[in-house]
Amino acid sequence: MTEQDVEILEKTEVFRGYFRMDRYRLRHRLFEGGWSGTITREIFERGHAAAVLPYDPVNDAVVMIEQFRVGALAAKRPPWLLEIVAGIIEDGESAEDVVRREAIEESGCTIGELLPIADYLVSPGGTSECISLYCGRVDSSGAGGLHGKADEHEDIRVTVVPFVRAVQMLQDRQVDNATALISLQWLVINRDRVRRLWGAA
Repeated sequence: MTEQDVEILEKTEVFRGYFRMDRYRLRHRLFEGGWSGTITREIFERGHAAAVLPYDPVNDAVVMIEQFRVGALAAKRPPWLLEIVAGIIEDGESAEDVVRREAIEESGCTIGELLPIADYLVSPGGTSECISLYCGRVDSSGAGGLHGKADEHEDIRVTVVPFVRAVQMLQDRQVDNATALISLQWLVINRDRVRRLWGAA
């Protein structure tokens, strides 16, 4: 089925703050034929994002960041998360532009070559957000310290994690956000190919 099999009866903005919430009334075609009844759903709108796993193929290490997340706090989980670099795609920006800019702001690293990992919907039952996910080549030898933009209330700690340690963190369930999980698992599968491609194996 396609978008042609959905009829939007009404779309209303119900909240606008730091983010936005829209309410949809719609119906869609059913697999068995005919149409559904009218469905009402609220959709969380925050735009689309891009994220990058900074990987150093020479030192065989990833650069990860740690920062406070209010959503984790609301979920009654530890609110300081180990993540990868990410940012919202603004008007006129490409996903590649975003990860290169955010890598400097959030980690102090300059991204070289980029390899696409995936474009995925974050939580399509309640938000339209899509993330473009990459692996980016970096030199991690000087990475570390505290970064982030003060006017955006960013307080980011940067850590260089050897690949073998990152794998252990996955096995120990120490990584609990989707961008980091997906990108690290991708690296586990593709590490040898990436190192050959980037001349480090």
